[in-house]
Amino acid sequence: MRKAILFLALAGSLRAEEPPLDIVIQQGRVVDGTGNPWFLADVGIRGGKIEAIGDLRGRAAVRRIDASGMVVAPGFFDIHNHSDYTIVEDGDAQSMVRQGVTSMILGEGSSAAPSKRWRNFTGYFDELRRRGISTNIGSFLGSDLVWLAVHGDRAGPAAPEEHERIRAVVRSAMKEGALGVACSLSGPPGNWIDTASLVAMCEAAAEFGGIFSIHMRTEGSGVFDAVAEAVEIGRRARIPVDILHLKIADHKLWGRMPELIAKIEEARTRGLEITANVYPYRAGQNNLSSIIPPWAHEGGVQAMIGRLRDPALRPRLEREILEGIPGSDWYNHYTATGGWEGMLLVSFSNPEYKRFEGKRMSEVIASLGKPPLEVLFELLERNNGSVPTVYFHHSEEDMRWALRQPFVSIGSDGTAVKTEGPLSAGNPHPRYYGTFPRVLGRYVRDEKILGLEDAVRKMTSANAAKLRIYDRGLLRPGMWADVTVFRPDTIIDRATFEKPHQYAAGVEYVVVNGTPVLERGTHTGARPGRVLHGKGAR
Repeated sequence: MRKAILFLALAGSLRAEEPPLDIVIQQGRVVDGTGNPWFLADVGIRGGKIEAIGDLRGRAAVRRIDASGMVVAPGFFDIHNHSDYTIVEDGDAQSMVRQGVTSMILGEGSSAAPSKRWRNFTGYFDELRRRGISTNIGSFLGSDLVWLAVHGDRAGPAAPEEHERIRAVVRSAMKEGALGVACSLSGPPGNWIDTASLVAMCEAAAEFGGIFSIHMRTEGSGVFDAVAEAVEIGRRARIPVDILHLKIADHKLWGRMPELIAKIEEARTRGLEITANVYPYRAGQNNLSSIIPPWAHEGGVQAMIGRLRDPALRPRLEREILEGIPGSDWYNHYTATGGWEGMLLVSFSNPEYKRFEGKRMSEVIASLGKPPLEVLFELLERNNGSVPTVYFHHSEEDMRWALRQPFVSIGSDGTAVKTEGPLSAGNPHPRYYGTFPRVLGRYVRDEKILGLEDAVRKMTSANAAKLRIYDRGLLRPGMWADVTVFRPDTIIDRATFEKPHQYAAGVEYVVVNGTPVLERGTHTGARPGRVLHGKGAR
């Protein structure tokens, strides 16, 4: 009896000597990111990491956050993000943090490095650390930069001797911390990159445990061939493949998503690691210049504008824009959307056209009173060849079918912006503000397309695991303390295509590496984010 009393007294003494926790998030519904059912518990954080989960009423803590009635989840891990430059301009990442995002993965197609501004990823990552960031940041190497560095601003397959130079560029980036290679093959220079060159890039990335993230060559009439190419690259390079924003973006093919999923499942049964991600909207964003055939882009923007002005080329341009190019894998946004009504213009660099931001292309054509293709060419010529455009080209039902698949996760394809200042310019896609709350509010709570636990898994551990980042994405002792606390009964997106600059509702607290960056829905100004390096630099 005396021994038992002595043991209990000693245990109590040791517990009393435990250092206080920095934060205890108490009495929330813990959805831990595994997909398992939620449970009531406290989450204790110390030194930037999760130290304990359970009944922590007896633990001393510097601060306690009452999460009664709220969901406590891992911070949302956005595997497809385009904040490469806005995060440098403003490290607060307001529109993403207010969605519950704690990690953003950048670099699709054209990454911030290597470039004129940052010669390598080391320089880019150093600048992020110096300026401070509210979320964690990782980046792929954009395949466009590899192609331009080795092959130049032109079409045509790379020569075999160029493949070793391609591999060298990729190896260098992987050693500097890139997570793999990400491509955007739907427009130049990405659609000039031949399959063999992509395999060469991926072989080099695979040497360092990287993955291949692919915006497929087409999501329209050739989408089945595009999936086959993605699978073939994965097989030949022996690299995991994640298909970006899986969709069928051509109104003539709507309803065939089950067939596309079956193609991916067949590859997975053969042992190929093919996954995908989606965003919860039926419109995508690209550039108005993507309507221009690939051959007209060779030589860069000014060369393209010169061709638009050439009367001798007008008949060919008009024919291919309106009808497509028979036998080509070019993805034509005009034919995919079914006409000018399916295009919403986001922003213009020329002040003369600012009044058309947020307008449909059909409205602009009517306002200017000119033939449609004349308006198209004018907008591109007068805005240096670039007019960001939202295209309404895929179906809600196809998106929902993809969303339910176990191997499909969620990524925003968005950019961190804000509701005031320079980053509030234009009329961006609402996914910049609403992706993750939209899933939880509309597709989980209201329509019950997904269960809560599975939706959280798709936003957290599923994405981290794809990148071989195993110390984030779950609520477990020893993991980095990236945590999002939200109200399941009110979380929802507010941004619309007509009025996108609106923050989401229902996210109350966001913690990044143990430091709150959002409290009661308000950004704290803290910037505790870290750089997420690939295995080549770990």
